[in-house]
Amino acid sequence: MWLIWTVGVAAYVLAIVNRTSLSAVGVDAAQRFDADASMLSMLAVLQLVVYASMQIPVGLMLDRYGARPMMTIGMILMAVGQLAIAFAPTVGIAVVARMLLGAGDAAVFPSVLRLIATWFPAQRAPVMNQVTGIVGQMGQIVALIPLAHLVHSTSWTIAFGSVAGLAVLFAVLIFALIRNHPPGYKGDVSVNTDTGAIEIVKSSVDTSVGIRAAWAHPGTRLAFWTHFTTPFAGTAFVILWGVPFLTVGQGLTMGQASAVASTLVVVGVVFGPMLGALSAKVPNLRSRLLVLPTVAIQLAAWLVVILWPGRAPLWMLFVLAVALAVGGPASMIAFDHARTHNPSHRLSTATGITNVGGFLAALLALFFIGVAMDLQGASRPEDYTLDAFKIAFLTQVPLWLLGAVFIAIERKRTRRHIGLDKPRKKRKGGRE
Repeated sequence: MWLIWTVGVAAYVLAIVNRTSLSAVGVDAAQRFDADASMLSMLAVLQLVVYASMQIPVGLMLDRYGARPMMTIGMILMAVGQLAIAFAPTVGIAVVARMLLGAGDAAVFPSVLRLIATWFPAQRAPVMNQVTGIVGQMGQIVALIPLAHLVHSTSWTIAFGSVAGLAVLFAVLIFALIRNHPPGYKGDVSVNTDTGAIEIVKSSVDTSVGIRAAWAHPGTRLAFWTHFTTPFAGTAFVILWGVPFLTVGQGLTMGQASAVASTLVVVGVVFGPMLGALSAKVPNLRSRLLVLPTVAIQLAAWLVVILWPGRAPLWMLFVLAVALAVGGPASMIAFDHARTHNPSHRLSTATGITNVGGFLAALLALFFIGVAMDLQGASRPEDYTLDAFKIAFLTQVPLWLLGAVFIAIERKRTRRHIGLDKPRKKRKGGRE
């Protein structure tokens, strides 16, 4: 049981390394592939598009084949993608390689959750899921520090070829050591060892009636907009644009930039359990007390850095990292909304809808930042300037404002729907 989880969570760490492997070497990637800012953004955007679009197919295949083959195939796809990145002569091939990474990455985390559900007692699964998520985020630090150091101390080909080799190694380990479910069970089931209750584990999303029914509930829409609004700024910062902004724009050394970006990851891990506990204590005030303040803190921190005359002091950049870090844990409140307002048979569907929100916002943020850099003539690393970065990061503001407005709207609708607030009185003529 623990060996299977250890291999699974280590594979998830490697998947995060693959996902964020351009985080500290974005400038190197732009120079290697002679890519402008928009094309550099597309390396991350298309990767996330594939990742998000694969969620439903992965769920369906997990239900049919189980975690072991899905994780093995995921690792092989990531190995091929990183090998292609290592030797890619053009940005077009690099884009296709990142799409392969997105497809392989999409299979790993749902598979690890499936292994937890089938190998561990049902009552222990929530804690194991949280621990898995926290440990997995360490992959971002590996991408920010050791991988970046390997690129700069050896070569691009050696560094990314090494990551491809690790993926091949894990494909072998997964195939050799992981089993879909414990001996004695014919299918993937979750067992509550306290009550003896047995439940079939199902990951796939109902793609017809269930999606419409889930979206019809304002609580699901509240979950969608919560996940849309809270994590995208941190995602865009960590996946691609943070380190170039800190090094080229703010003039930090690579070590200082890595420290700032790593702070974002570490603080997110620390705040996760805290916000989770607070969310459980104030279930009817999550949006007002936790989500919207988190959005306001991120917006305020970015505006201070952007409006600061010249380069911001190092302490302010650490404050920015802390503010962005809170967005990740706050985004998990969205799944609390989805779980609270949907019956168990519709939970996978509502969770899938919610998950789309965060990816959609991250895609838009990455794309808008890249386009804004190009429109200012800051297409390539030698043209990057602090002012260009500041204007480019301002494109995140409409996303925050849009999300905050819809959070407020859907919060009111949800509270009326579940009876916490009285329905609006109708005016004369039948209008509200």
